[in-house]
Amino acid sequence: MAMVSVQADDGCNNDIANLVNECKQFVLFPANPKIPPSDACCGVVQKVNIPCLCNKVDGRIEQMLCMEKVVYVAGYCKRPLAPGSKCGSKFFFM
Repeated sequence: MAMVSVQADDGCNNDIANLVNECKQFVLFPANPKIPPSDACCGVVQKVNIPCLCNKVDGRIEQMLCMEKVVYVAGYCKRPLAPGSKCGSKFFFM
């Protein structure tokens, strides 16, 4: 059983690494302008475990990432956050 949870965590960590590599330029501060993400970024967004990633967002990450841009990129890539969902310390009602 422990092996499964380690693999699931590793998968989420791999998602983070892939997102950083492909999407960081589209989600960093400042909040504007919002730049449409690349096809490569959207390809990664389509595959990631969003709830797992949102659980890993902490205050340190929120200082680097513009959560408004994260929501924009997710929506642009056709993986919008569900209304009322929580990512890090923020709730989204879009």
